[in-house]
Amino acid sequence: MLGSIAGDIAGSVYEYGCPKRKDLDLFGADATYTDDTVLSIAVADWLMSGGDPATYLRRYARRYPDAGYGGGFKTWMTGNSERGYGSLGNGSAMRVGPVAFAARTLDDALDLARRSAEPTHDHPEGIKGAQATATAMWLARHGADAGTIRHEVSLRFGYDMRPSVDAIRPGYGYDVTCPGTVPPALICALEATDYEDAVRNALSLGGDADTLACIAGGLAEILFGLPNSLARAAETRLPADLRKVVRRFRGRFVAPGLAARLAVWLGR
Repeated sequence: MLGSIAGDIAGSVYEYGCPKRKDLDLFGADATYTDDTVLSIAVADWLMSGGDPATYLRRYARRYPDAGYGGGFKTWMTGNSERGYGSLGNGSAMRVGPVAFAARTLDDALDLARRSAEPTHDHPEGIKGAQATATAMWLARHGADAGTIRHEVSLRFGYDMRPSVDAIRPGYGYDVTCPGTVPPALICALEATDYEDAVRNALSLGGDADTLACIAGGLAEILFGLPNSLARAAETRLPADLRKVVRRFRGRFVAPGLAARLAVWLGR
C-alpha cells in the first residue's frame, strides 16, 4: 500500500506539467500526498472496519478537504447522496490498491473493487478501471509474472496491454479517465526493472502524474518491493492519523501476504 502512496507523493509536483523524461527528482521539498493517498487510506480503513465504503470516503475527504479532489467528487463529498455521479474518472483506480491485499480470492478482489468504486464512480468504465487495477495487483501478489498479468487484464477487461512505455509516451496527453489511465499505468510497472523505474516510467508519460505513479507504484511494490528509503520518505510526509492507518493495514494484510508470496516462489 505504501507503494501507491509513494507514487502519489512523487507525482504530486508533476501533475500539471511533467517533462517527458525519466531523470526526475522523486521526493523534492514540495512533494506531498494528494487525494489519491487520502482516499486509498479511506478504502484501507473500510476494508479493516467494515460498513459502507461511502462513509469512509466522505469522512476522510472532509477531514482533508484540500487534497486536490475533482469537481464531481467535491460536490459528492459535501452532500449526502447515496448514489454515484456516473464518473469514469481514474479516481476509482487510484484508491483501489488496498483491495488487492485484503481480498482472499480474485472474485473477492473484483467484488471489493466494485464496491469501493460505486459510491462515486458508478459508470461501467469507472468500475472496470478499479477492477482491472485490483486484478493486476492481486495476480502479482499471488505470483503471476508480467506476461500473465498483461494477458489476464487484456482478456478480462479489453484493455490493449501490448504497447511499450516508449511507444505510449510521445502521443500521451493529460487524461483523467480510467480507459486513458489504467492500461498505461499498469504497463509502466509491468515493463519496469524495479520500483523506482516503474514510478519514473509513469512520470515520464507526462499526464496525470500523481495518479499514474500511484497506480504504477502500487503494482510495482508487489512485483519488486518498496525500497526502505522510499518507504520512509513516503511515511514521513503523512499526518500521524493517516500513518497510523497505513501501519495498521500493513500489519494486518501486507506482511502475511509477503510471506505467502515468498512461499509460492520457494515452491517453484
